[in-house]
Amino acid sequence: MSDLNRRRFLGSLAASTVLAVGAARCIVDPQSRTFAQTPTPNPGESLFAGRSTGGLLPPPPPTSRIRLPGGGALSQLPGNGDLLALTVDDGVSSEVVGAYTQFAKDTGIRLTFFVNGVYDSWTENVAALRPLVESGQIQLGNHTWSHPDLTTLPKSEIAQQLKRNDDFLKKTYGSGAKPYWRPPYAKRNAEVDAVAAEFGYTVPVLWSGSLSDSTLITEEYIIEMADQFFTPQAIVIGHLNHKPVTHVYPQLVEIIRERNLRTVTLNDVFLKTP
Repeated sequence: MSDLNRRRFLGSLAASTVLAVGAARCIVDPQSRTFAQTPTPNPGESLFAGRSTGGLLPPPPPTSRIRLPGGGALSQLPGNGDLLALTVDDGVSSEVVGAYTQFAKDTGIRLTFFVNGVYDSWTENVAALRPLVESGQIQLGNHTWSHPDLTTLPKSEIAQQLKRNDDFLKKTYGSGAKPYWRPPYAKRNAEVDAVAAEFGYTVPVLWSGSLSDSTLITEEYIIEMADQFFTPQAIVIGHLNHKPVTHVYPQLVEIIRERNLRTVTLNDVFLKTP
C-alpha cells in the first residue's frame, strides 16, 4: 500500500487510537465517544456567527524577534513568555484547509501550515489562503511533497521530496518556506538533516504538544489536548485532515484568550536568516 493510500485509509478508522506528542508513543482514547453534528460552514461564511470570540492579543513587535537557536530541532519557543505557536500539518482535507483559513480570517489567530503539496487542498484554497500568507498571518513550512519517512529514502529522493515541495510553494504562493521544515512522523537523522540543509532547510521543527488529530478523534478529545498543551512558549501540532477540529474553534480561542497567550508564526518570533 502506498504512503498516500495508507494515510487515506487511516482517516477512515474509528477514533480509538491516536498519535501523541512523541513519534513512538501512542495514546488510546479511553472512552467511547460520539461526534457532534456541528455543520462545517460554507466557504467564506463566518465560523462564529452569533458568537463572541473576544479579542486575541496581537503578536509581539518585530523589534522583539531573536536569532534562531543554533543546532538541533526546534521543539518549543525559547525563553519565558506568553507565546503559542500553533502549527498545522498535511492538508488531506480541502474543507479543513478552507475552514482553518476562515478561522484565521474570523479571529486574527496566527498559524504556521506545514504543507504536503501532493494534496489538492493547497491549490483549491489558494485564493483565500494566499492573501493571509502574503500578510504574514499564516506562514507556510515545508513538510515534504508526499509525507514519506525520509529516513528510509536515499539522498536523491530526500532531496526531491523537499525540492518539489519548495518549488510548489514558490509557484503557488509566491515564496518558499526556508529555513523551516517538518520531517514526517518526526523521523530524521544526520543524513536527512544534511540533505535538507543543502537546500537551505536548516531548521527542523518538531513540537512540545499535540492536538492528536492526525487520525479521526472527537471534538471533546481535541479540547482536552488543547487544554493540556496550550501553554506559554509551546509549539503545538495539529492537522488539516479531519473535520472535528473545525467544530471546536471557539473553544480553542477561549483557551488561548483565558490564558492571555499570543499566537505567533515562527517568523513572528525569529529573525529571518540571510
